[in-house]
Amino acid sequence: MKTKMEDIDKLIKETLTKEEAKFYDELDEQTFFQMILGVFKGKNSWIVFLMNIVNIIIFGLLIYCVIQTMDVENTNDLILWVGAVIICFLTMSMIKLYIWMQIHKNAVIREIKRLELQVSSLSSKINS
Repeated sequence: MKTKMEDIDKLIKETLTKEEAKFYDELDEQTFFQMILGVFKGKNSWIVFLMNIVNIIIFGLLIYCVIQTMDVENTNDLILWVGAVIICFLTMSMIKLYIWMQIHKNAVIREIKRLELQVSSLSSKINS
C-alpha cells in the first residue's frame, strides 16, 4: 500500500509546476508536535493562548481544591470541595477537547487543500 501511495504522489508531482509541487510537499502528513503547534497559528491563535492560560489557572485551582478536600472535617464542606474538583476537571477537559477539535479541523483542511490541488492538476492535464 505504501508503494502505491508513493507512486500516486510521484505522478501528482510530475503534473504540477514547481510552485505547486512545493505547496503540495508542505501539505504532507504532519507529526504530532507539528499538529499541536499548528493550532497556535492562524486567525484564532489568541483564543488558544487564552485557553491554555485559563487551563493552567484552573489546574492551580484544582490542586488547591484537592488540598482543601483533604483538610476539611465537615461533610457538607467536603461535598462542596469535591464538587469544585469535579468542575475543575470538567472545565479542563472541555478546553482540551476544543484544542483537539482544532487539531482535527486543521488536518481536515489540509486534506481538502491536497484534494483541491490534485483536482486542479488533473483538470489542467485533461484540458491540455
